[in-house]
Amino acid sequence: MAEFGIFMFPTDYAIQPIELALAAEERGFESMFFPEHTHIPASRKTPFPGGTELPKEYWHMHDPFVALGAAAAVTRKLKLGTGVCLVIERDPITLAKEVASLDMISGGRVIFGIGAGWNVEEMENHGAVFKRRWKIVKEKILAMRQIWTKEAAEFHGEFVNFDPIWSFPKPVQAGGPPIILGSQSPKTFDRVAEYCDGWMPINFPRYDLAANLKALAEAGMKAGRKKLSVSMFGVGPNEEDIKKLLDLGLDRLIFALRPAPRDTVLQMLDKYAELKARAR
Repeated sequence: MAEFGIFMFPTDYAIQPIELALAAEERGFESMFFPEHTHIPASRKTPFPGGTELPKEYWHMHDPFVALGAAAAVTRKLKLGTGVCLVIERDPITLAKEVASLDMISGGRVIFGIGAGWNVEEMENHGAVFKRRWKIVKEKILAMRQIWTKEAAEFHGEFVNFDPIWSFPKPVQAGGPPIILGSQSPKTFDRVAEYCDGWMPINFPRYDLAANLKALAEAGMKAGRKKLSVSMFGVGPNEEDIKKLLDLGLDRLIFALRPAPRDTVLQMLDKYAELKARAR
């Protein structure tokens, strides 16, 4: 049976993470996801992939790990996800500790959604090279897995390189939290099968989801992976659309909430809770 989560940009002008987390858990949602942009370059040189003007929430959000840490402290069952963490912009040793710390503090409730990002100037401000972003992401994730699972971890790659280190805490979840890749590039399925645990596509009707699910399964079989999860990101309040997604056997549907004041968000959350109940 599919699980149901929620997603919202945790902005400084919307309902705050603690209250949202409490409301989501009270309504029986399985998970809550927060995205990440450390900043948005004011030049706005890189166009928004959504095809519109970039919404202001992209440069008004809290750090996801601070927000999720606050949520962890007031909830007991709600899983805490990044949707997505821009690994390309973070130091892998520091990020491994952040994720492991959140997993321990929450009692093993972290879902680590990752991506490579789309804003060229944003990456460059962090010293990252856009054209090499996928190779960098791969090395950082592989290095993080070493840190999570080894007493004295080391990694020697082209972009990440360190001799044996001690880094604790280790994640509560064996091997580290599940890593799900938010991407729809041509090589996504091979990447998921190689170094992730699942796929998190955005809910765009123009994609042939059934064909993509088949391609993901084939990539998993080729890599010797038994099960790769699929979480649909950004699902709206269309009941027919929800039914179609469930019929395809997805593992998780993540409802999109608009960043807004408390009363508005809670009304949207109640509507999704009703849809969730009817879907089951």
